[in-house]
Amino acid sequence: MEVKSTLRVIDAAGLAAEEGVTTGQTIKRIVGHATEPSDRVRIGLATYEAGSYEQLHWHPIEAYYFVIAGHATVRDIEGREFPVGPGCSIYAPPGIAGAHEWEVKESLQLLAVRATVEADRKMQFTVDKKTKRSYIELEELAKRGGLSFKSHY
Repeated sequence: MEVKSTLRVIDAAGLAAEEGVTTGQTIKRIVGHATEPSDRVRIGLATYEAGSYEQLHWHPIEAYYFVIAGHATVRDIEGREFPVGPGCSIYAPPGIAGAHEWEVKESLQLLAVRATVEADRKMQFTVDKKTKRSYIELEELAKRGGLSFKSHY
């Protein structure tokens, strides 16, 4: 029996940075997209400019971040603050209880891992801090393939 390798080595230095969901954020898509497909995970190298701010939000999937460089303050749904820097991990379980926001102190680079490649589950819901109501802009919903969901019938 012959076994063919499926191993892929991806050099992030050669990847193009795309505009992220937040002003001042770029992302290099490493695995889990059309060029480098994956069955279960989406991995990207995210970079935030100093002074960037990503509003309180949550995902319907697990999200994991590993800080490579820079510093930021991460806040949870209760407003607790966590200073993060190189070597820190942030795990955000799915749902509003895993909501988080970023206030970037100095240029931040992190590895971002999502627990799915399904377009309709890669959404990000912004949270109104006062009312805890969640929303997503229609354009973003369309971009993420959330205007029509798969039928399981």
